[in-house]
Amino acid sequence: MAYFENISNIKFEGPTSKSEFAFKHYNPTEVVNGKTMEELLRFSVAYWHTFTADGSDPFGSGTMVRGWDRLNGLDLAKARVEAAFEFFEKLGVPYFCFHDFDIAPESDTLKKTNEDLDVIVAMVKDYMKTSKVKLLWNTANMFTHPRWVHGAATSSNADVFAYAAAKVKKGLEVGKELGSENYVFWGGREGYDTLLNTDMKLELDNLARFFHMAKDYANEIGFGAQFLIEPKPQEPTKHQYDFDVATGIGFLKTYDLDKTFKFNIEANHATLAGHTFEHELRVARINGMLGSVDANQGDTLIGWDTDEFPQDLYSTTLAMYEILKNGGLGTGGLNFDAKVRRASFDTDDLFHAHIAGMDTFAIGLKVASKLIEDNVFEDIISDRYQSFTEGIGKDIVEGKTDLKKLEEYALGLEPIKNRSGRQERIKAVINQYLLGLV
Repeated sequence: MAYFENISNIKFEGPTSKSEFAFKHYNPTEVVNGKTMEELLRFSVAYWHTFTADGSDPFGSGTMVRGWDRLNGLDLAKARVEAAFEFFEKLGVPYFCFHDFDIAPESDTLKKTNEDLDVIVAMVKDYMKTSKVKLLWNTANMFTHPRWVHGAATSSNADVFAYAAAKVKKGLEVGKELGSENYVFWGGREGYDTLLNTDMKLELDNLARFFHMAKDYANEIGFGAQFLIEPKPQEPTKHQYDFDVATGIGFLKTYDLDKTFKFNIEANHATLAGHTFEHELRVARINGMLGSVDANQGDTLIGWDTDEFPQDLYSTTLAMYEILKNGGLGTGGLNFDAKVRRASFDTDDLFHAHIAGMDTFAIGLKVASKLIEDNVFEDIISDRYQSFTEGIGKDIVEGKTDLKKLEEYALGLEPIKNRSGRQERIKAVINQYLLGLV
């Protein structure tokens, strides 16, 4: 059955196209920085927002009109697979991502849940044989069911820890079966609401034990995917243990996991942590731990995770600058962890949203590539820190001085003169590059 029969395959038609169902800037075969756009951007569709979300929110029931939602149970899961692969093909994306319960229903027992999951995984695998789409990453939902009320790997209940371990074991097996290139750990409820009843040391130790067990099992079964942590500062627990990239790096280094994990960075999570998207990407990049990206944006007027499709050209340009300086995303990609607005309930809106997001990142890619080619930021930064390339600054960098020598130097200084950072001028330059393309 066709679920999007009024939609043809989406093609690149260029910026002058008036078609609602065409790419204006994303040309998968266009070469940028020595690679095609498809190779560099590695776009992925998020199964949960695209095929399972119903548009409900805390104040209202679902609004989405989806041809597959007339079914239930395994029949619904199978219909979603059919719809998903039709969507992937027509949009032309190379990847998709899912949580275990996005693709198959959760049953009363773990045994029955795994049996149903096996049915759908086999179906997905069959579809992948005749499709170009691959699995960017999979993960386990350990935040929705009431059993996760106190967390999963950080739960105060050892039975819950064991259940979580069983789910991740299955997830790793599924990832290997489907050739997943990464495996994501999002600690949806790995945190606390109050320290008054929390043994933080035990919870962090247990989380590290959990990660070590996961990596050991992946090695045992020969699943070589890159492990990723996805930071988030709040929602649903008040204090998440994976608050941001810097916090995550501290945890990974403390527990000897920093060679095992990289980061899956979400734009909206970055802003919730009080950072910019490019800040989180930069922190991961300079530490050699930038793995993958959940491409979305938040609403600056709303202090929670709105998961909007990215349309901010300034943000995507600075994001792609970090990604290009990172040498790309390796096995990672740009996964649209984004949902259409509750009032955008037609299936056509799913295409409009993804087309807009893909075009937005394509523009960001081309502008970032030109900025790098012209050494715009590199020249600005090199000039700003020039004092550390000679004299006392060079001695500081090379470790050839100490406090006594620095005191002697400082005592002989004339009044210090700083130079302007020229932030406004730099932003105007970025605008020139953006306007030059658009």
